[in-house]
Amino acid sequence: MVSTIVHAGFALALAVGLLGDHYDRRALAVILAIVVLPEVDSFLGPIMPGAHRTVGHNLVIPAAVAVLLYYDTRLRDRSALRGLLADRFSERGAERWIAVAWVGLFVHVFAHVALDWTHLDGVNALWPLRDRFYALSGEIFFSSADGFVQTFVDVQIDPETGGRRVDAGEGGTTETVHVNNPVEPRDPREVTDEPIERRFPIANAGWRLYLIGLGLFTLGARRLQGADPRQ
Repeated sequence: MVSTIVHAGFALALAVGLLGDHYDRRALAVILAIVVLPEVDSFLGPIMPGAHRTVGHNLVIPAAVAVLLYYDTRLRDRSALRGLLADRFSERGAERWIAVAWVGLFVHVFAHVALDWTHLDGVNALWPLRDRFYALSGEIFFSSADGFVQTFVDVQIDPETGGRRVDAGEGGTTETVHVNNPVEPRDPREVTDEPIERRFPIANAGWRLYLIGLGLFTLGARRLQGADPRQ
């Protein structure tokens, strides 16, 4: 599985680029908290089969949050969130934290959900509207023999009825899919006498170690950019 540290490394790289003038330690801490939060659904596994990669790893909830955030801060005559933040900080502080919220939402989707979408059984992207896991798996290339080839989306046509079926990496449901994690290192439906091994992954592939290093390098580069070169 993609470790929380890998998610955090990628989130650091995105946050440094997106926060702009709003970048500071507090904003960075909020972004990291947001990107780690989805892993909490691992602890729901014992009471909800398939909870991991479902409750905190879908696109429906962040889309709903984005709509509410946009409506409240852009369309309403008086924003409840902006007013709450202005009372806590200031009007300028309110605008700053609203910007941080947008960055956090973006980072949650692209540094966490989208990464898990590409690995193992993927994510339950449309939950709770639809219970179905989707995995981004395939390749795109141009071949001198076959021309343009892509296997991410498979279009199947029934020769008898002419009906078309589009498969974009559909998998099982919460009843059939279990993604191993440190809380539930194996499918509870499996009966075995083998001892349970709990692994807390850091980087189990080269590109994941690269993302951790990229995030740390980007963070260090940002700090150096803000330093006074005369000192």
